[in-house]
Amino acid sequence: MDQVKNSAPPEARLHFLDYWRVIRIRKAIIITVFLITAIIATAVTFILPESYASTARIKVESDVLDVPGFSGSPVTSMNDYNPYFIQTTFEIMQSQLVLSNVIAARNLNVEWGKKYFNGETLKTTETMEILKGRMSLSPVKNTKLIAITVYSDDRNEAADIANAIAEAYKNYRLVSREQLTSRGLNALQEQFTNQEQQIQLVQDKVDKLRRDLGISDRAEAIEPTPTINSEALQRYHEQMIEGQQAYTQLNVRLQQLKAMDTVKLRDVLPTVASDAALSDLLGKLHEAQQKMVTLTNDYALNNPVVTRVQSLMEELNRQIDDRVAGILASLESDVNSKKAALDSLTQTVEEAKAKDMQEAVKNQPYYEQKRKVAQMQDLHKLLYSKIEAERLDLEIPKTSMVTVTDPAEPGKSPVKPNKTVNIALGLIFGLIMGVGLAFFIEYLDTSVKTIDDVERTFQAAVLGVIPQNIGYLLDEGAESKHAEAYRVLRTNLLFSRKDEKFNTIVVVSAGAGEGKSTTTINLATVFAQSGSRVLIVDSDLRRPTLHKLFKVTNNLGLTNYLLKQNTIAEIVQTTSVPNLDFLASGKLPNSSMGILGSAQMKEMIAELKQRYDFIFFDSPPILGVSDASILASEVDLVMQVIQYRRYPQPMTIRAKQMIEKVGGNFVGIVLNNINMSQDEGYYYYSGYYHDYYYSRSASEQEAEAKAAKPEAASKAESEVNIKQKY
Repeated sequence: MDQVKNSAPPEARLHFLDYWRVIRIRKAIIITVFLITAIIATAVTFILPESYASTARIKVESDVLDVPGFSGSPVTSMNDYNPYFIQTTFEIMQSQLVLSNVIAARNLNVEWGKKYFNGETLKTTETMEILKGRMSLSPVKNTKLIAITVYSDDRNEAADIANAIAEAYKNYRLVSREQLTSRGLNALQEQFTNQEQQIQLVQDKVDKLRRDLGISDRAEAIEPTPTINSEALQRYHEQMIEGQQAYTQLNVRLQQLKAMDTVKLRDVLPTVASDAALSDLLGKLHEAQQKMVTLTNDYALNNPVVTRVQSLMEELNRQIDDRVAGILASLESDVNSKKAALDSLTQTVEEAKAKDMQEAVKNQPYYEQKRKVAQMQDLHKLLYSKIEAERLDLEIPKTSMVTVTDPAEPGKSPVKPNKTVNIALGLIFGLIMGVGLAFFIEYLDTSVKTIDDVERTFQAAVLGVIPQNIGYLLDEGAESKHAEAYRVLRTNLLFSRKDEKFNTIVVVSAGAGEGKSTTTINLATVFAQSGSRVLIVDSDLRRPTLHKLFKVTNNLGLTNYLLKQNTIAEIVQTTSVPNLDFLASGKLPNSSMGILGSAQMKEMIAELKQRYDFIFFDSPPILGVSDASILASEVDLVMQVIQYRRYPQPMTIRAKQMIEKVGGNFVGIVLNNINMSQDEGYYYYSGYYHDYYYSRSASEQEAEAKAAKPEAASKAESEVNIKQKY
C-alpha cells in the first residue's frame, strides 16, 4: 500500500522550554543529588577544625645606599618596575634561608612535634613543609607592600609566626647587604693593590725607554713634541697657498705676452707692466710717424728731411724692441724667483714632517707605555674613590630595605572553614551536579519524549496524545474527562484515511505494556458512542486479556471460527456499550499457530467489513511474534502505540519498519501515558480538554453532558445516513 510521504523535518533545536521540561521530569534526581551534596557539604564544614589567620604587611624595596649616588651606583626610583622582583622575594621568603631562622626562633620543631606528632621532634625540612602549607604571600596591587598571612588553630601562634617571618626576612636583607658590601670592598682592595704593582712595572719601563732613546720631554706629555708646531705649520700652509697663486698668475700672464706679435705686444705691454722709458719711446715714435706723414705730402721720399725722420723712426723701433725684450726678461725672472721661493718653502715643511715622522717612529714605544701608565693611573684613582665610598657606606648605619608597616594581630574569629561560603558552594555544586546528572540521564534516554521526536525520527504523523492514568471508557462512560483525548484520536484517524471504505484497523506496539489494548478498547468505545457499529477483535492469541475487561468468557472466539468450528454469529458477543460488540480470541490449539494468515481469516475480515462500520483488532507486540505482522498486512489501516519514555527509539523504529515491510497501511502513531503535569510541551496538543474538564464542577459537567446527548444522537444519525448513501 502507498505510504504517506512526509517532508524531511527541520533540524532539531533545543528551546528553553525543552530544558525546563527535562528539569521538571528529572526533578526527583535533581532534588536527591542536591540534598545529598548539601548535607555532605554541611557535615564536612562543621567537622573540619577551625583555623585562624593573621596577616603582617611589609614594604620591600631593592637595595640602595643611604646616601644616594655617593658610590656611583644607580638608585632605584619608586617608579622603576621589575617584573621578577616580587616573585623573587616570595621565593626567598619561603626558602630555608628565612624559614629556618623562623623555625629556630619559635622552636617549631619541638612545639609542633609535641602538638601534632605525639612529642616526636621534627626535622627542619619537615617543619618547613608544614609552615609553607600554612603561610600565604600576596602583593598589594600597585604598591611595594607584601602581605604575609599565616593560618593556625591557635590565634596567637598565627600572629607570632607571621611577625617572625617578617622579621626574619628583614634580618636576612640586612645581613645579605652587609655581606655583599664587605665582599665587594675586599675585591676592590685586592684589585687596587694589583693595579699599583702593575703601574710601577710600566713606569719603570717608561723610564728605561726615555734614557735609552735620549728623550727629553715634559713629564705630563704623552705625545712627542713636533719640530713645527701647529701654528707655524698653519702659517707655512697659508704662505704656500699664496705663493702658488702668485706664481700661477704671473706665469700665465708671461705666457700670454710671449704668444703675441710685436705690434700688439707694444700696445698691451704698457698696461701689464708699468715702464716710463717704454712709454716715452712709444710717444716719440708716434710723433715721428705723424711728422713723416706731413713731410711725405710736401717732399719726396729721398728728401733729406724725410730721410732723417725715417732714420729716427727706425732707431725708435729698435729701442722699443729692446725695451720690450727687457721687460719680458724681467717678468720671466720674477716668475722664476717666485717658483724658487715656493719650492724652498715646500721643502722646508716636508723636511720638518719627515723629521717628526722619524722621531715618532723611533719614540713610539716610549709614548705608548707612557699613555698606558696614564690610563692605569686614572683607573687607580677611580678604584681609590670607589673603595673610600664603600668604606664609608659600610660604616654608616644602614636603613633596612624591608619595613614592617602592619604587624600581625591575633584573629578575632576563625577564617576556616568559612561555613557560609562552604555551605553555599555545596548547595550550588549540588544543584549543578543534580542538573548535570539529570541532563546526562536524559541524554542516555533514547526513548520517545516529544511529538517532535516522533515526527523527526519516524517521519510519521501523531494522531493522538493520551494522558497518564487513563481508565477504561467502558466503566467511566461517554462523559468521562478522558474521553476527549480519544475523540481527538478518532477525528484524526478518520481524516487520515484515504478511502472511507477502510474500516478495519489493527493497533500494534513494539513491546508489551505500551497500552495498545487500552487504546483499542477506548477508541472503539468512542466510535460506538458516536453511533457507529463497532467490533473489537481480540487477535492476541498468545496472551488474550480483553475478555477479562469485558467480563465475558473466552471459550468461544476467533480461533473457533478460523478452525471452522463455529459461525460468526455464534462467537460474537455483545457488550454493555451500545453499538459495540466483542470477539474474543478463543483457545488456541498448539497445532494451529499460523491460523491468522489463513484464507479463513481473510474471509472473516471481508464478512465483518460488511456487518460493521469499524472493526478494531488487538494484536500482540509486533517484535515478539509474527501475528501482528500478519494482521498488519491483512487489514486496511495500521496504527502504532508508543508509550512515553518506555522503550528505546531504535526498537519503535524497527516496529514501524516491520509494518511497512509487510505492506501495512501505516496511518500514524499514538503517544500514550503522557504526564501532562510534568511535560508542558503537550499542553497545547491535548491539554486543553484536561484543564477544561478539571476547571468545572461536577454539576456543570453533568448538565453539559445532558445537553450534549441530543446533539450526539443527531450526529450519529447523520453519520449513519452518510454511510447508507455510499
